[in-house]
Amino acid sequence: MLPESNMRDAFSSYHPLVNFSYFTFVFAFSMVFMHPVCLGISLMCAFIYSIYLKGSRAVKFNFKFLLPTMLITAVMNPAFNHEGATILTYLHSGNPLTLESIVYGIAASAMLSAMVCWFSCYNEIMTSDKFVYLFGRIIPSLSLILSMSLRFVPKFKAHIKEVSQAQRCIGRDVSNGGIMERARHGVTILSIMITWALENAIETADSMKSRGYGLAGRTAFSLYRLDNRDKKALGVIFVLGFFVLTGGILGGLKWRYFPTMKGKASGIFSVSLWLAYLGLCLVPVIVDRVEEHQWKATQSKI
Repeated sequence: MLPESNMRDAFSSYHPLVNFSYFTFVFAFSMVFMHPVCLGISLMCAFIYSIYLKGSRAVKFNFKFLLPTMLITAVMNPAFNHEGATILTYLHSGNPLTLESIVYGIAASAMLSAMVCWFSCYNEIMTSDKFVYLFGRIIPSLSLILSMSLRFVPKFKAHIKEVSQAQRCIGRDVSNGGIMERARHGVTILSIMITWALENAIETADSMKSRGYGLAGRTAFSLYRLDNRDKKALGVIFVLGFFVLTGGILGGLKWRYFPTMKGKASGIFSVSLWLAYLGLCLVPVIVDRVEEHQWKATQSKI
C-alpha cells in the first residue's frame, strides 16, 4: 500500500529502476546544465511535481523556505562576486556591481532551489526498500548505510516530538522554567535522543546480521517485477535522457556567465533539446495523467 502522500501518484508504483533512472538524469542535468532555459525548466517542473506529490505541504515549504532562499542567494552573490564586463554601478566598498554577477546569482539560486525540490520528491518516491532492492546485492553495506541515513532524519524528528511531549507532561520541557533550567531540559532531551539513535543503529545492525544480510547466495523476497509498462517508461526516460546528454556534450546547451553572457540562445537543435528536457522532467506528471485518464475510462465502461 502506498503512503498517503503518494496515494494519487502512479509513478511511485513503477519499478525502482525506473524511479531511480529518472531521478539520476534529473539530478545530474539540474546540477550540470546552467543554461537559463534548462534552469527554468528544472525549477518549474520540480515545483509542479513537489506540489503534485505533497499538496499544500509543498506549497507552504516552497514559498516559506525556498523563495526566501532564492532571494538571499541571488542578493548575496553580487555582493561577493564582482566578475563580469557589464558594470552597472559601484558599491560603497568601491567594488563594481555587474550584470553578469546578478544573473549568475539568480541562476545559482534557481539551481539550489530546484535541487532541494527534486530531493524532496526523491524522498517521497524512492523509499528505503526500493534503494536496498536496487543496490543490496551490489553494495550491501553501503546501500544499508545510505538507506538508514535517508530514514534517520524523519525518524529522528518524529521521535524527538514524542520525547518532548513526554518531558512536557512531567514539567521538564524546554519551555518550562528559567534559562538554566530550560538548558538542562534541552540537554536531557538531546541525551535521550543520542542514546536512542545509538541503540537503534546497534539493533538494526544486529538484526540485519542475524538475517544474513550481505552473505553470498542469500536470497531476498521482493514484490518488484519489471513488466512491459516499466520497460516502456524506462525506454522513454533513457531516450530523452541520452538525447539531452548528447546535445549537451555537443554544445547545444552551452552557456557562460563570465566575463560576458554567451551561449546557445536559439536554433532548432537547442529548442529540440529544451523540449526533450521538459518532457523528461515531466515524465512522472505525464504518467500520472495518463493512468488517471485510463482509470476514468475504465470506470465509465463499467
